[in-house]
Amino acid sequence: MKLLSSYKLGPYELKNRMIMAPMTRNRAGRGNAPQPMNALYYAQRAGAGLIITEASQVSPQGLGYPDMPGIYSPEQIAGWRLVTDLVHKRGGLIFLQLFHCGRISHPSLQPGGAIPVAPSAVKPEGEAMTYIGPSPFVEPRALETEEIPGIVEQFRRGAENAREAGFDGVELHAANGYLLDQFLRDGSNQRTDQYGGSEENRTRFLFQVIEAVVNVLGDGRVGIRISPENPFNDISDSNSEVLFSHVAQGLNRFPLAYLHAVEIDLTNPTDYSASLNPLTQKLRGIYKGVYMTNGGYDRDRAERVLERGDADLVSFGRLFLANPDLPERFKKGAPLNEPDERTFYGGDEKGYTDYPFLDSAK
Repeated sequence: MKLLSSYKLGPYELKNRMIMAPMTRNRAGRGNAPQPMNALYYAQRAGAGLIITEASQVSPQGLGYPDMPGIYSPEQIAGWRLVTDLVHKRGGLIFLQLFHCGRISHPSLQPGGAIPVAPSAVKPEGEAMTYIGPSPFVEPRALETEEIPGIVEQFRRGAENAREAGFDGVELHAANGYLLDQFLRDGSNQRTDQYGGSEENRTRFLFQVIEAVVNVLGDGRVGIRISPENPFNDISDSNSEVLFSHVAQGLNRFPLAYLHAVEIDLTNPTDYSASLNPLTQKLRGIYKGVYMTNGGYDRDRAERVLERGDADLVSFGRLFLANPDLPERFKKGAPLNEPDERTFYGGDEKGYTDYPFLDSAK
């Protein structure tokens, strides 16, 4: 089975092509720092070819949800070191997903009750998740041009901290309507300076962040995630094909580990196709590096997409969440645990570290 074959990814040899996708679980401890429970959760899934962690904010300003882990304080670095040490002890590889929520936040989550920042003062539809429940999004504050290098620096420092915490690399979260994605799309980016207008200008911030992070971590240790046709978090663009073709072509300038594309509309997650959708199929042809696909794959669909050469790697979210030994289950054709949606976000070990293994002794 190609899905279970090894794969050379940058400086690493993956034991299989099954990647654990990043999944927000809202279970960080005090100070948004990982705790032993988080270390166990990731270590249980060390059989993945590569683990990509949940999104972790690069600064207090980047927080958008309760109990999310960060990567900017000594306590957070120490907490993540618990995770990486245990994953490595069990033979796994792990990348940290770096992100900044931008406008998908709320003043109650921001330092000093500040207004969330964004490329432009465009209020998203919907509600923020806060410590007291859902609250309507507010109109964000547009970043001043001179502030943007400081946000790039937040990502650069996040990469340094990830290295200190023992991660094998990082993934930049440029998907799902968060800050990097907000700069890309003309629905949320209405700037008139060098970061707005043309595709070249709207991708400038993303490419500056990539350059800064690659300079810290080196070749083959930085991935990027995009979601070209996903309107999640009220994100939109007038011409996604032109925009993301420009993104894919620009990524070829950097020695990245991979391009990770969300194939589906996360607002309609049951709409799974048999292969890549037309736009991401085009991007697969433009981008010359390693291509990772994500989109509700099961074992058979994942195997087919690899056999056709439509992707090099496949990431799995819910299936890894509910099946810590997913590669072993795929290998044996064993039944899968059903994910419990009631325990996806927040809480304790229930629905987190208590999903059974085939070998119940583990």
